[in-house]
Amino acid sequence: MSKMLLGRPRGQMSESMLTAAFIILSGGLQDAYTYLCRGKVFANAQTGNIVFLAVNIVNGDGAGVIKYLVPVLFFALGAIVAKTLFFALGNKRIFWKQIVLLVETAALLSVGFMPQSMNLYANALVSFACAMQVLAFESIYGNDFASTMCIGNIVRMSGSLVTAVAKRDKAAAKRFGLYFAVVAIFAVGASLGYLLETAVGEYAIIFSAALTFAASFAFIGREKREAASEGCATIDEPVKNETEETIGTADNKEADL
Repeated sequence: MSKMLLGRPRGQMSESMLTAAFIILSGGLQDAYTYLCRGKVFANAQTGNIVFLAVNIVNGDGAGVIKYLVPVLFFALGAIVAKTLFFALGNKRIFWKQIVLLVETAALLSVGFMPQSMNLYANALVSFACAMQVLAFESIYGNDFASTMCIGNIVRMSGSLVTAVAKRDKAAAKRFGLYFAVVAIFAVGASLGYLLETAVGEYAIIFSAALTFAASFAFIGREKREAASEGCATIDEPVKNETEETIGTADNKEADL
């Protein structure tokens, strides 16, 4: 906790509210997009895909099995790639996270130009991008959160509310407000996904790509300003105490799926 500033690790721009808002909006839009536009497959909520996968296995529907198995596998692949980037570039304060966002942007952008006949590939790419985002951005102001799903956030929001009321805990009240904002922003992103899909069809996901692209520059610009004003390490200098633990709690985020 000694490294925290107002509950947030110094210099960790992945936790800024501006960056979080961009990626949460993108996460909500992605899930709405794949479900509404790409054959009722979840990009982010892999639990739903596994339920449909199991049903199709029982029914002996081979096409249905492939439809829901592929996004699950590509979600796992995205997590593997993000973890590999962390090990390879984790000594850079934010460089590896910028790569995650740029890869995600490229994947989402390419999906926007895929016809309906390529839904399997489109869902695979969106799931891949989502998993990378989950692993790279898993806390905000020092609090665990998920940018692409809501269950865990709702659980934390509810628990914070009880603690705030029962113990008159101001910190818990702030956490409640934070998680409420996260869930609300996700819902706005899903609403945008519906409106854009209705208006422009497959191209709707391009707006999600624009959000992740904007996020990649939002936290870099802020990082440079913080480094200059606080005398902390620049984005090209290693973070001595960054550990795998900051990324390794993705299994906890599975509670959000």
